[in-house]
Amino acid sequence: MSKEPWFGTVAEALPADADDSVLIGRIWDPSVDGPSPVIVRDGEVIDVSHRFPTVRDICELPDPAVTVAGLDGPRVGGFAEILANTGSTNRDRARPWLLAPVDLQALKAAGVTFPVSMIERVIEERARGDLTLAADIRRRILADIGADLHSLVPGSVEAERLKTLLVAEGIWSQYLEVGIGPDAEIFTKGQILSAVGTAVQVGVLAASTWNNPEPEIALIAQSSGRIVGATLGNDVNLRDVEGRSALLLPLAKDNNASCALGPLIRLFDQRFPLSQLRELEVGLQVHGVDDFHLAATSEMARMSRDPAALVRQLIGPHHQYPDGAVLMLGTMFAPTQDRTRPGEGFTHKVDDVVRISCPALGTLVNRVQHAEQCEPWQFGVRDLMSNLARRRLL
Repeated sequence: MSKEPWFGTVAEALPADADDSVLIGRIWDPSVDGPSPVIVRDGEVIDVSHRFPTVRDICELPDPAVTVAGLDGPRVGGFAEILANTGSTNRDRARPWLLAPVDLQALKAAGVTFPVSMIERVIEERARGDLTLAADIRRRILADIGADLHSLVPGSVEAERLKTLLVAEGIWSQYLEVGIGPDAEIFTKGQILSAVGTAVQVGVLAASTWNNPEPEIALIAQSSGRIVGATLGNDVNLRDVEGRSALLLPLAKDNNASCALGPLIRLFDQRFPLSQLRELEVGLQVHGVDDFHLAATSEMARMSRDPAALVRQLIGPHHQYPDGAVLMLGTMFAPTQDRTRPGEGFTHKVDDVVRISCPALGTLVNRVQHAEQCEPWQFGVRDLMSNLARRRLL
């Protein structure tokens, strides 16, 4: 019996209703020594760079799903063979492989959008990065404020009353402020073109001793703020670093290979409208070489902030993104399951395999490695422009 590859099967990678999905992504094409936007249709990968040099160009269309549904182009290969080459330990660099499905879009993320993750951030802050203190702090905080806050509308009169109560009790936190206050936490997850895709390594700093995956849905927004698609994301987080100080958020979030997106973007259409997003569930599985297994679910319906409202806080008269943006929406995953010793909760180990899945979007799979050992990010915006110019696509 053949063993399933570590990065899973094509059936897992693609949406359950892939035949009814409008799917776009990116590949590295060795024949042109650069990236190309592709559409995935009927298991085939079709190059559309002759029409749209970047994924950004597709996403800026008046109706991306309708346009893509009518596109054709040269066949690059089967999705199965390209996925297999992407995840192979002996990748054939003469054949195409998958990249993160976005390019010129800004990489942004929203934090503390679920009550459970909000409480975990308060715990991080109070533990000051010391995971041995977390279990006792968690017990005391939950006894004070409870965990069922998902029906509380941030910025509402009720939220303001809770804030007043918490201040009086001496347990107010900056994380509670962005969790139930009027303004969301939206930060830069990584630099343009720095995201990695599926079936490759994802990075945590070697010095970090307390870190975790963050399984999320990521929205694709036009420069106008209109939301045109969605994909899966792993907003890798170093809990010990952020717990020491919220001012270390860039160090906790933005490292080599620390932003994973994919496998593909599913464009919104009549079969998959934005309204359906609020009903989705995101699954997480972590398998370790130490036989550790973790499974969790993040329910979008339990978000404390509406996805469209988060995009409005990101893009508008107050802030423009000419090439659009990707916005990770946060997670309700609370990494409290003990792994090594009782009371210390979860942290990654090298070679953990992380699966983030949603039937409507497929499965994003990555293997954990120290960020310093992951393939370095070397292809930037200047390289992309030079490559497209050489190919006469600009």
